[in-house]
Amino acid sequence: MKAVSNSSVLISLSIIGQLDLLHKRFPDGILIPAAVWHEVVESAQGRSGAKSVAAAHWIKVMSIADTDLVTMLKTSLDTGEAEAIVLAREQNIAIVLLDEKDARKVAKKLGLSVLGVVGVLIWAKRAGIIDDLRSQLDALQQQGGFRLSRALYLEALAAVGEYE
Repeated sequence: MKAVSNSSVLISLSIIGQLDLLHKRFPDGILIPAAVWHEVVESAQGRSGAKSVAAAHWIKVMSIADTDLVTMLKTSLDTGEAEAIVLAREQNIAIVLLDEKDARKVAKKLGLSVLGVVGVLIWAKRAGIIDDLRSQLDALQQQGGFRLSRALYLEALAAVGEYE
C-alpha cells in the first residue's frame, strides 16, 4: 500500500526519530509532490527532516498534472497541501497524510482517506512497533512544537489503552 504525504507529517516524524514508521505502515512507499520535496529538503537544509527525507529510498517525488486544481485549492490551502491532495487523486491513492484541519476537510470532501501524525503513532502502538504513545506525543509537542489539543491527546491515549 502507498500513501501521499504533505510536509508536516514527514517533518514531525523526523523530529522524533520515527520517519521509518511511514515505511512500515506503507511498505510500497510514500509519494510526495515537488512542493513538499522543496519545503522539506531543499529550502530546509540543516533542519529536521531534510536529511532523513532525502535519504529515504522509499519516498518518491512525483509531478502534478492538474495545475488548475492545484491553483483552485491554493485559495484555501498552502501549495504542499494542495499538491499532495491532487497527487493522491491523480495517482489513485486513497490515503493522504495531512495534519492541518482545513487540508483534511478538503481531502475528505474529495473522497480521500486522511491520516495524520497522531494516527500513524496510534497505528504503530497498536502494531507493537512503539512501546509508549504518551512519550511520542510528548516529544512531538516538546521537540517539534506540534500543536495538539488536550482532548485529542487524551483521546489518542485512550485509543491505545494508555489512560491519563
